[in-house]
Amino acid sequence: MSATLIKNARVVNEGRVQERDLRIVGQRIEKIESHIIAASTDQIVEARGRFILPGMIDDQVHFREPGLTHKGSIASESRAAVAGGITSYMEMPNVSPATTTIEALERKFDIAANNSLANYSFYLGATEDNLEQIKRLNPETHCGVKVFMGASTGDLLVENPTALEGIFRESPVLIVTHCESGAVIAKNREALLRKKSAFTIHDHPVLRDDEACYASSSYAVDLAKRHGSHLHVLHITTEKELSLFQTGPIELKRITAEACVHHLWFSEEDYAVLGNLIKCNPAIKKASDREALIRALHTNQIDIIATDHAPHTFEEKQVGFEQAPAGLPLVQHALLTLLDHVSHGRLDITQVVEKTAHNPAIRYGIKERGFVREGYFADLVLVDDKQTTEVSHDNALYHCGWTPFAGHRFSSQIVCTWVNGGLVYHNNKVLEDESRAMRLLFSR
Repeated sequence: MSATLIKNARVVNEGRVQERDLRIVGQRIEKIESHIIAASTDQIVEARGRFILPGMIDDQVHFREPGLTHKGSIASESRAAVAGGITSYMEMPNVSPATTTIEALERKFDIAANNSLANYSFYLGATEDNLEQIKRLNPETHCGVKVFMGASTGDLLVENPTALEGIFRESPVLIVTHCESGAVIAKNREALLRKKSAFTIHDHPVLRDDEACYASSSYAVDLAKRHGSHLHVLHITTEKELSLFQTGPIELKRITAEACVHHLWFSEEDYAVLGNLIKCNPAIKKASDREALIRALHTNQIDIIATDHAPHTFEEKQVGFEQAPAGLPLVQHALLTLLDHVSHGRLDITQVVEKTAHNPAIRYGIKERGFVREGYFADLVLVDDKQTTEVSHDNALYHCGWTPFAGHRFSSQIVCTWVNGGLVYHNNKVLEDESRAMRLLFSR
């Protein structure tokens, strides 16, 4: 069985940074010690004091397959993900056709089994009439059910109170929500139309303001409290919403919250330069909201950091504001943005690991992942905090071929990524032949 010995690493795990050697045998971490003597058959990786992190577990991505593969695919976007240190992901149901049945859900698992470079799971999408499908979800093999509460189109929009009550009462798995109130957005639109005849990108955070977010997220929290549901509210963007969430360890919570990397990075001031390229839902808002989210990571009101990776072609973004689709590609550069926060003293590297690996593993009950532990799957990232990464559209691996970070130089570099012990990324090259990606399994 193949063995890899990583020497002289700074292992970041469970609140500590320790100088350690690690041996990977097959798919798992066999040993973690201060000094491990190399066997003659070991493939040695000299870390030279660089960081070893548990791979990021991204609980919110849109990889666009099936039906939207001109934007991205499970193959292309998982390739970008491992280049960014993401070793596991959970993908959303708003593809074409939408993933609203167990049969459609399992077909996506089949696609990933043949094409994904990172470990994978997929959400079932809730509709106003598929409660029986939701009840069939298996807590050990399905990550959760996604509910678009007032901010989607087609079958995936769930606004009917009776349907929502049924989902929150009956779901056997974690409920994850996109929370923006359609009624509030419509009211904001009417108010703006009294002042102007056409909207620009600068109106986006006004249309989808803090009240639109709070009205919906508070409704979701109230439903979860009344039914004793397990609820995870995705991509919180406003200071106002933070009052809905408790501090404290994630293990004690039934209701949790998440922030996404672009909301921790950009503010509405960036619309002037990036325009539709950073149009997303929920909208990027004020700098004060961004700073409040970072503070909430310290207080543990925000439990998880994810991406909401949602690629569109560059051409699709080069239209008028209202016609431009919402979403941006992020998985290749997400962890690098967080390491920049570390370099500027806004976050500690142990907090980054907690929010991107430990807490997603705990919240979803992911089996034997999310930590650097003996016996766990070897989903690992080697990071050099002394080498920088210059970003351009040309070196972006996304199928859409562009990145909102073009022109930025990140303070760190992703050197290696292992998925189940297989080295899938090394020195700026994706090694597809080493793929050992697996379906995520859950203990709950």
